[in-house]
Amino acid sequence: MKQNYLLALLSAFMLWLAWPPVPYTGLLLLVAFVPLLVAVENIIRGNYSKKGTKIFQVSFLTGLVWNTASIYWVFNAMNAFLPAVVSLGIALIPFALAPLLMALVFRLYYQLRKRRHIAISFAGLVSLWIGYEYLHQSWGLAFPWMNLGNGLSNVHQLVQWYSITGVYGGTLWIWLANIFAFLYYWQYKEKVTAFSQKKLIIGILTIVLLPIGISLLQYSTYEEHINPSEVVVVQPNIDPYQKFGSITPEQQLDKLFELSASVAKPNTEFFLWPETAISDRNGINEEDFREYPAYEKSVSFLEKYHNGNILSGIESYLLYSDQKTLTARPFGNKYLDSFNAAVLIDGSSKVQFYHKSKLVPGVEQMPFGRALSFMKPLFEHFGGTTGGYGYDKEPSVFYSQSGIGAAPVICYESIWGEYVAQYTKKGAQFIAIVTNDGWWKNTSGKDQHLAYAKLRAIENRRWVARSANTGISGFINQRGDIVQHTQWWVPAALTQEINLNEELTIYTRYGDLLAYLGLLGSLVSVILLLIPAPVRKKL
Repeated sequence: MKQNYLLALLSAFMLWLAWPPVPYTGLLLLVAFVPLLVAVENIIRGNYSKKGTKIFQVSFLTGLVWNTASIYWVFNAMNAFLPAVVSLGIALIPFALAPLLMALVFRLYYQLRKRRHIAISFAGLVSLWIGYEYLHQSWGLAFPWMNLGNGLSNVHQLVQWYSITGVYGGTLWIWLANIFAFLYYWQYKEKVTAFSQKKLIIGILTIVLLPIGISLLQYSTYEEHINPSEVVVVQPNIDPYQKFGSITPEQQLDKLFELSASVAKPNTEFFLWPETAISDRNGINEEDFREYPAYEKSVSFLEKYHNGNILSGIESYLLYSDQKTLTARPFGNKYLDSFNAAVLIDGSSKVQFYHKSKLVPGVEQMPFGRALSFMKPLFEHFGGTTGGYGYDKEPSVFYSQSGIGAAPVICYESIWGEYVAQYTKKGAQFIAIVTNDGWWKNTSGKDQHLAYAKLRAIENRRWVARSANTGISGFINQRGDIVQHTQWWVPAALTQEINLNEELTIYTRYGDLLAYLGLLGSLVSVILLLIPAPVRKKL
């Protein structure tokens, strides 16, 4: 088994090396699972007891090492305010949960191999993997950060067809390439010919080169329709751990105005400020927001800019006479709902709010209630509440007085392809991401978050304007190119003329169809496991 564990570690190393933010290595994903598949095949054909358990163990090892090496910054963020032992205990949830699901996929694949033809088994493996990814973006502990299709964000020129398939197209591509490469290698190594080697080579070349060729053609010929709008993104660089310490909310606001004015033009239409940029020591009541100095100063600032708007993150709340929502909690004789929100302020008296929907498990919402109550310390540290934030059930588009539709995407929400697509389907002409990645310090988390935003641009063919409190802020065009970006941990502001777009891509219209096909394939796989079948010799 030692060799099989080493093969599992080799796959983990290749997956990590291929993962953002490491540059130029993304295509390694197309062969990174081959060593693990070899290890699994060794176990299937070897003289081992409890083969299913051993397959679970080697695949879990691959997932655990790969995940931990790629998202180590989760521990880094918590260790800044919690003891190392406690931080590690909590971090083990994102480190180990996805690998457990991955290992379950391989365990079920082994069961299929015992009952069905290898081709059916591999189809089940791919379907079950896609099903796992969809589950991990949909349940209470949702964390789709490590979905395979995200790993190709640093070679975005090669996945322009995400405008049709979304990231699940990338997951499917990666698995097909790995399976064909494994079959070719295994047959060559074992000197067997269950499948024609020549056909396998043709299959590998087709699977790899055809999508790349199509993508490069799309990338080189894609032209944006000229529909300009001037946008400013601001990076105030306020240490999130000092937000209510060394710098007051009033000083923070003055800094935002100063940076905005430093690059603004008379025709600037949007000033984009980061997550929770507007705040108050006692919170901001949305019903009374027009009475707050922050609103009055913002309107006064916009007087210099015809059709100017401020789109900003904001910490807000609402008071109810009764418990209107599950997240509202008693507050005197009323109920209070707290929000991580976005707000659009223009020159009129109209104010638009959007409440973040995709909340971070354990930080902004308590998944599965009492079972994870030990994570409550995270809420206080990250500005949340032990009851969790309130949220909107679906995305909403901010419309300026001139009719421009902006998608207010708040931080974590930007890694949900189909959710962001709903904004554009509702009329958003560009994507405005407001985030605060300063919790993670100078780790690869901030770089991965930026890289994933390129995929949202491609999927929807929309410009992305990104305002991050401490970085990295910038602009991404409709092909996924980062046109401008700031440096990490410096105050900065950028201005850019972007092109608005109203056309809908196939992905925007139909969303994650491949995920739903994967779920269907998963169901069929489970049914095949339940139907008795004669054990027969495989490849």
